[in-house]
Amino acid sequence: MIGRLFASATPVHAHCDLYCGVYDPAQARIEAMSVVKTAQKYHDSDDAVFRDRCILIKEQRAEEAKHHLMVLWADFFAPPHFEQYPQLHDLFWKAIHQAGEAKKSMDPAVGEQLVAYIDEIAEIFWATEKGQQMGMYPPA
Repeated sequence: MIGRLFASATPVHAHCDLYCGVYDPAQARIEAMSVVKTAQKYHDSDDAVFRDRCILIKEQRAEEAKHHLMVLWADFFAPPHFEQYPQLHDLFWKAIHQAGEAKKSMDPAVGEQLVAYIDEIAEIFWATEKGQQMGMYPPA
């Protein structure tokens, strides 16, 4: 009977099961820096197995950066932020797409551009009152 009750229910996915109120662009930045460093290590090695591992790890880290950016975009920032910072939607679009480009490229410069976009987002994040209340690693 319970199975029939939920048979037509749509599964949903969330950042977490509990609204924790902890957000920080540092999560995306750490993953993006891993993209850069892994691409550099790839170029510094002539070991085929190591290079294959670099590709796999770099792609995973780029996907994680993309995920953390999407969480910030969808769950943290609210309409008043987008009104105050009209470039924010475009900036997120560029950053998320740059993470996709980083998955496809072994050029460290592609990852460095991702880091630069995340740094711009972080600057806006920390300028908001909400960011100051929910962020974990404020700039020094």
